[in-house]
Order: sequence, then structure tokens, then C-alpha cells
Amino acid sequence: MVVAASVVVAVGTATGMISALEDGTGSDEARPDTTHSPSLETLPVVPPPSASESASPSPSATPTLKRMKASPKPAPSRTERQRPTTPASTALYRHPDSQVLDWVRDNAGDPRHGVIQSRIAAQPAAVWFADFTPDTITSRVRAVTSGAAAQGRVPLVVAYAIPDRDCGGASQGGAPDLGAYDDWIDRFAAGLGSGEVIVVLEPDSVAQAECLSDGERAARFASLARAGRVLKAANPDARVYYDAGHSGWHAAGKQAGWLRQAGAASAASSDGIFSNVSNFHTTADEIAYDRQVLDALGGPASLGAVIDTSRNGNGAPADGEWCDPAGRALGRTPTLSTGEARIHGYVWVKLPGESDGCKGTPGTFSASYAYDLASS
Repeated sequence: MVVAASVVVAVGTATGMISALEDGTGSDEARPDTTHSPSLETLPVVPPPSASESASPSPSATPTLKRMKASPKPAPSRTERQRPTTPASTALYRHPDSQVLDWVRDNAGDPRHGVIQSRIAAQPAAVWFADFTPDTITSRVRAVTSGAAAQGRVPLVVAYAIPDRDCGGASQGGAPDLGAYDDWIDRFAAGLGSGEVIVVLEPDSVAQAECLSDGERAARFASLARAGRVLKAANPDARVYYDAGHSGWHAAGKQAGWLRQAGAASAASSDGIFSNVSNFHTTADEIAYDRQVLDALGGPASLGAVIDTSRNGNGAPADGEWCDPAGRALGRTPTLSTGEARIHGYVWVKLPGESDGCKGTPGTFSASYAYDLASS
């Protein structure tokens, strides 16, 4: 995404995603490995980058990854240095294919291997569907949801194909028009199965809608409202969350007004909102902001929020940098048990180590960046 307050680099969104692309395997998300909490042994001295560092995309990565932009006038966030210290939720699914897992498998002798494996690769993360491939989308979504069901876990999938996504920025792409998008969503929904699944619906599609004309915005919001209804009708146990941007972007009332137009206040289409995708704002700031948005949004009391905590351990950079900024850290480990009212989960939508475009080609995995995040 681009200028204002949040951006995703397009494989998937304001995200470091594990994009589910048509690569012949039928799967493309973050890997499920161990479910125990990573040990926090003393970190090794940071080694220099090795020749084995993977900067090229894995076969399952999309060429673009969408990431959210930082606020133009970011207020310095309270530092929240939180390495993962709690067990990863056994409820969330870790897909067996991702760029970080490819790197872990191929670089067992790298001195950064143990840290990256235990603190990033072992955590459940989102699976992005960022390419417009209507003929295969149902089977690829089904491969993820059925894999999760077989393990008794909850998958997190990202639908990212809205037309004019990212306002023509680094994550541009998607369906050619809203009619084609509606058909793509129908096919996406057909792969959701009957078990519990979390759907992050179109990062930046609401918060970044100012680039559209009034008519274009109204049409997009109508299509998003329809998408939520279709997803929940296809699988009543699907939990659908809408784009709330993040705490450094729009005022809560403005964001809530747009979300209402997009169907986020209706139980027939929505379970609430998501925030901080591919961004860095502290969990505390996001909790406060999301509650303000939910209060302004109205709707059933059951509506809540999920927060992307993948890279927010040290908060947002004071200068507003959003592209692979230095000094960031992993945030809270993914869980659906937050202990916070109206906060349904802490999730990793952006996969730590996948570049926003400054540490490597957008969407590709950088071991040095991943190590920095895991050891900060």
C-alpha cells in the first residue's frame, strides 16, 4: 500500500504473507510444526549474512506482498518489547509450506537457524490468497481448511483480490472488476468447509479507500458487504473480520463509518474487525483503538477484533517508516485466548522476515531481517 497510513506489500497485504498461489501443490501458508512454546535460550552473536540467505521467492510465494503503511504523523508508541514467552495456541493452524520453512529446511547449518526456526517458523500464521485465479481458488482454499480440520486446528486465511487494491501501489493487482471479484469470493467461500476458520477480508480495502471516488467507494463497500454474507452463508462457523487499518491512521469514528457501509456491523456478514496488518503499532494501542472503532461501529455485542502482532514488539518507528524498518521485534505469539474484552485474537498475518520491499524484493524472505526481528 502506499502513502498515508498503512500499506501492504502485495503478496497479500499489508502483509508479510504466506501466499497461497497456484504452484501445483495446492497449499501455500505458514507451516505447522511444533506447538510447544519456543525456548528463550541466550541468542548467539548476530552472524554476518551468509551466501545461503534466501532473497529469492519460494515456489509458493507470490511476486508481491502487501504491507500496510505507517501513519504520516505517527505518535511515538510505547515500547512493547515482547519476545514470544507464551506457548503458541494449539488451536491455530500452521500450514506446512512457507518461505521461512523452506529456509529452515535448507539452512540447518546457519547459526541463525535455531532462532528463526523456534521463534518464527514454529508459529501459526496466515495463509494469503492474493492471486486472481478463479479456476483454482476453491481447491486451494479447501486444501488449507481441510488440512487444519484434520489436525483439529483453526486456519487463518486472507482474501486479497479486491479490484484496485493498494491504490496502484506495491501490492496492486486483484480482480479486474467487482463482478469478477464477486465470482471469485463465491468460489473462495466454496472452499471454506464446515469447520471453524478465520477470514481476514481484504486488508486495506476499507482504510485505504480514500483513493476511490465516492461512487467507486460505495460500490467497493457494497461488494465487501456481499462478500461477508457469502462467506458466512457458505460456512456458519467462519469468522469474518473487516479492515480497520491501525491506530496511527484514521480516527475511530471515520473508520467505523466506512466499516458500517462495508457490512462490518451486521452479524450476517461480520464477526468484527482486524487491525495492524503488516504494521508495528503496539498491542496496547491497537486494543484501545479497536475498542473505540467497535463502540462507534455499533452492531451486536459479539463483534470483536483480531490484531496482527507479528512485528509490533517494539512499537512503530517514531519517523513513520513502514518498509522493513530497523529496530522492530516480534510481538505476542498467536493465540485466540487474549484475556481482553472484545479482542478475539492475536494473530500473525504478516509473516516475520518476509520483506516489505526494502530488505529484498517485496514478499520474499530475508533471513537477516527475520533474525533481527527474532533477536531484538
